[in-house]
Amino acid sequence: MTEARGSAGLNGEAHARYMPGTPCWVSLMVHGLAATQEFYRGLFGWEFEPGPQQLGPYVRALLDGREVAGIGQLPPDRHLPIAWTPYLASDDVDLTAETVRLCGGTVGVGPLDAAEAGRLAIGSDPSGAVFGIWQAAAHGGTRITGVPGTPAWNELLTFETASVTKFYKTVFGYEEEPVVSADFDYVTLQVDGRPVAGVHGVGHTLPRDRGPHWLTYFEVADTDEALDLLVDLGGHVLQGAHDSAHGRVATAADPEGALFSLIQSPR
Repeated sequence: MTEARGSAGLNGEAHARYMPGTPCWVSLMVHGLAATQEFYRGLFGWEFEPGPQQLGPYVRALLDGREVAGIGQLPPDRHLPIAWTPYLASDDVDLTAETVRLCGGTVGVGPLDAAEAGRLAIGSDPSGAVFGIWQAAAHGGTRITGVPGTPAWNELLTFETASVTKFYKTVFGYEEEPVVSADFDYVTLQVDGRPVAGVHGVGHTLPRDRGPHWLTYFEVADTDEALDLLVDLGGHVLQGAHDSAHGRVATAADPEGALFSLIQSPR
């Protein structure tokens, strides 16, 4: 991953508008909405308010009154993987969704309007990794970044970077910056010369039951303390805290199994 905070201002405020291709929102669909709110309220200090109801019960998570993420409730008969989904900004979600199809991806939801908030679609790349597309109207996306409890980075874990990076470059117009290494397959996706997301090829170390997927990193003040709290709240540690070039990181799952990473920026 990288230290880049794609949309953060110096004071933690997000810019008013996200450039096309920039991750602008993360959303989670679960079976137990109330229990999931309690978990993330305890872990990140989020508060909640109702959001658009087109896809069923849905709430927006807030920090200091500013929107950070969304959590919705799956219908009882829908047994989809429970996963955090990043939404990538678009000026024309219908055109972007059509480009996804033309480039070998699929569109499973939408495009459709989310009341006055904006217009969305949910698709998957040719390897099967799911992502959202967001065309902002009243709701611009995550309103605060760079502080504990906010999304810090989004990274695609996939088999290899070359073919899937070509897909995302064609659909969203990214520039790419590969990591030159004989044993590390990694590409940073850039918008207007600025890193906004990563693609990590991990070969056959991908879990067979999960396949290629996007992983969201959330900022925390102290990774080790956050993991202790997460376990107390009913979450699970999948990869313990360890130091990296970009901070102290760990990977965990919430009580319903949604994966995410925690990162404590270098002091």
